[in-house]
Amino acid sequence: MKLIVISSSPIILKNDDYYAYSPYIKELEIWAKYSNEFAFTCPIWKDDKGLLISKSNFYINTHFEVIEFNVKSFKSTIKAIQYSFKNLYIIYKSMRWADHIHLRCPGNIGLFGCILQIFFPAKPKTAKYAGNWDPKAKQPYSYRFQKWILNNTFLTKNMQVLVYGEWENSTKNIKPFFTASYFEKDKIEIKPKSFSGKISFVFVGTLTIGKQPLYCIKLIEQLYKNGYDVQLLIYGEGKERTVLEKYISENKIKDIVKLLGNQNQESIKEAYKENHFVILPSLSEGWPKVVAEGMFWGCLPIATKVSCVPIMLQKEERGILLDLNLNQDIKKIEAILKDNNLYQVKANKAMEWSRYYTIDAFENEIKQLLIK
Repeated sequence: MKLIVISSSPIILKNDDYYAYSPYIKELEIWAKYSNEFAFTCPIWKDDKGLLISKSNFYINTHFEVIEFNVKSFKSTIKAIQYSFKNLYIIYKSMRWADHIHLRCPGNIGLFGCILQIFFPAKPKTAKYAGNWDPKAKQPYSYRFQKWILNNTFLTKNMQVLVYGEWENSTKNIKPFFTASYFEKDKIEIKPKSFSGKISFVFVGTLTIGKQPLYCIKLIEQLYKNGYDVQLLIYGEGKERTVLEKYISENKIKDIVKLLGNQNQESIKEAYKENHFVILPSLSEGWPKVVAEGMFWGCLPIATKVSCVPIMLQKEERGILLDLNLNQDIKKIEAILKDNNLYQVKANKAMEWSRYYTIDAFENEIKQLLIK
């Protein structure tokens, strides 16, 4: 079987070796395992541009390079139109080459792929929609258009669309899915975590306005002012770091908030195992990976009500859902901090749920999609 992956995510070509964003390449290793020939249709970079990358451990038979473009002026708009027609032809050619078409959405290339797959009704296809599938979510028109095509069984035939969470009014094309970080063999016993000493919160992610690390800091600062022995460990880098540093300095809270920068996966795993809460007040998510990973290691999640998070947390049976109202959110967190037994019950439920979704189970699901 010849498998084509059509995506806006780039691959990086260095000394005849292929690289890509690390979590992305790890997942595609599983897809490649069940194909005879594997190819990409995507942009190709000559350097990583600061992206966290890993080398491909599977053989890539060929690639179909599409052109990236931005619309910033009238001249760039004209070029974008020209590039769009070229990209449509390249994507169409790659679809003809393939026995199985796999789209990665949302994105510009995914949008073209959604349109062109209509002309291949007989070919088996899958799509992974890595964004928020919630039909009520406010999203760009291009994202909503991709969701509409994928959900339309008249236009989209012989395809299974993998989405995060279960949603009303979904067609037979739509398959609830998940992403995994750990294997069955990684399941080890986690000792109960006590509130007798310092209570520690962990933020893992890019330091951007959308992830709202500053809101995390304000939550922990207020808990500290309310008399709780708390600390916040922030893992990650991004444009907001200087803003966070300034706030920490001006409010004299460097003893309770630590900016630890980017760390390897082993260090992050130890942070989940050793600390009490993982906090993610993000404004937008597809699959909130850090929430699922924290839950796996008994780290109780505190997260916003975006995408499939309320489903993951079973409303609040397995964690705390943020309202992004400081006073209300503080009250919710304090209710847990005052009851260590309640915390442990919720943390155990969170861990049990997350440990169902292993890489072993993930691979078995992909195998069933590709081998029929």
